[in-house]
Amino acid sequence: MKAVTAQKLSNKNINPTAMRLLVLDFLLNQSSATSLSDIEKGMAPADRITIYRTLKTFEEKGLVHAIDDGTGTPKYALCADECGAHEHHDLHVHFFCISCKETFCLPDSKIPPISLPNKFSSLEMNLVVKGVCDQCA
Repeated sequence: MKAVTAQKLSNKNINPTAMRLLVLDFLLNQSSATSLSDIEKGMAPADRITIYRTLKTFEEKGLVHAIDDGTGTPKYALCADECGAHEHHDLHVHFFCISCKETFCLPDSKIPPISLPNKFSSLEMNLVVKGVCDQCA
């Protein structure tokens, strides 16, 4: 698994430090998007600032995307392979379960094109559907 993790970092031009390998391995084993504090708890003892910087590097290089699910705490999930540095191409719907408070990426549910008035230009899009997930139903 370590070779696969190191290769994923290498594919995104990210230097495979010990912490980056650990954070990526942690994210690969998650079934839903996860917050900085959840990663910190799952990797204890680990330095919060180092984890945060790792996530920011991953986001800048197109390895993860941050999700604003309305809770006030960003969640992080792995990107599609097509994403690159400062270029995220995985515009998909996210689902927030009001019961278990988990946020899930729904990569097969794409955000439809949005037509904006002429003087408006979009920088990013986020679509969060709230409801009850299949595990809580």
